[in-house]
Amino acid sequence: MKGREIILTLAMRYGGDWEKEVAAVRRHEYLSNEDIEEAKRQFGEGKYVTLIDPEYPAALKNVWKPPLCLFYEGDFSLIEKEEKCVTYIGSREASSYGLKMARKLAKGISEAGYHLVTGLAKGIDTEAAKGALEAGGNPVAVLGCGVDICYPASSRDTYQKIKECGLLLSEYPPGTKPDSSHFPMRNRLLAGLSRALIVGEAKRKSGTKITVDYAVGLTKEIGCVPFPAGEDSLCNALINQGAYLVEDIRDILFMLGDKSEKEEIF
Repeated sequence: MKGREIILTLAMRYGGDWEKEVAAVRRHEYLSNEDIEEAKRQFGEGKYVTLIDPEYPAALKNVWKPPLCLFYEGDFSLIEKEEKCVTYIGSREASSYGLKMARKLAKGISEAGYHLVTGLAKGIDTEAAKGALEAGGNPVAVLGCGVDICYPASSRDTYQKIKECGLLLSEYPPGTKPDSSHFPMRNRLLAGLSRALIVGEAKRKSGTKITVDYAVGLTKEIGCVPFPAGEDSLCNALINQGAYLVEDIRDILFMLGDKSEKEEIF
């Protein structure tokens, strides 16, 4: 009985619930060989990496409650190095301006050789993923459900393209349906996987703010697309607090360390 098989069995038994999985480990929950084989049978031919495997991303070992098991479809090596990843997130109910900027900036991120990471939610996330795909990039989608489930259904085409050329990632076993409790947990992975986080559009009180808080706790770079004065804009509030103002790809590259990309205007 291998350690990774035990972790897979607990993940399958408890549906990716971190608290329950860790509690089972701490109490040395008994697992028979039959339990292990049943979990492997249920899992089928899917792919997974556990916390004790050498392939497990070093960046995720630093997040709050690092997942014991990660399930995936696609190229897992895309998240091997956090310095090559940039997360782009934002509102589900985005403005036309926010959507336009998401597509444009995500395209630039991919053309610059970085892997775009999103939550594939409706709105900003999916539009950013489309931009990355248009640029021939290999985007990463972190899901709040099993990797075999497309949520929302409206993102089906983008989901399928990412499955073919990028990476679908989740701490929830295949077959797990989306649940409101999954997405705040998913957000810590969005923050942890990348060197920098770009906020494309969001209100001050939103799920996006949860991801930003995780990123700040991990000392990630934060960049934000500016919005008109007077709007309920998380982006403007974060810029006011010291986040990078992002108007084009040059601002993102500057944030990532390419100081030659910042144009002096004075």
